Amino acid sequence: MISESIECDVHRIEAVDPYPDDYDATVARNVREQNADARPAIASPLPSIDGYDAVLLGSPIWNVRAPMIMSTFAERYDFRGKTVHPVTTYAMSGLGTTERDYAASCPGATIGEGLAVRGEEVREADTEVRSWLRRIGVLRG
Repeated sequence: MISESIECDVHRIEAVDPYPDDYDATVARNVREQNADARPAIASPLPSIDGYDAVLLGSPIWNVRAPMIMSTFAERYDFRGKTVHPVTTYAMSGLGTTERDYAASCPGATIGEGLAVRGEEVREADTEVRSWLRRIGVLRG
């Protein structure tokens, strides 16, 4: 929805060891990764984020925080002078701890306004998404 509203590059952050399709198995893996403070490997990492002033980091919220692979991504790059906007889907936790987590893992970045959309409401969130894109200054009109 965001990439259909603004001109932007999109990069999927996917694990070398893909997350299971089964919900319970994914939850169990996530709990293990959070408990171990794991950094799952990224299948196709970006070579650089140097060409970007703003980065929208989109993910689900699992157990109050973004999946640990998002920490792998955030810690890999130099975010100094960039603005990071968390974008999440959630069941109960909104942005969860993403703002605090990205502030810690993206030193020198400005953590901008985030967007949290309840998972089951994503398909109806166009107005909310477009309003947020206007507020953060990437959608004109």
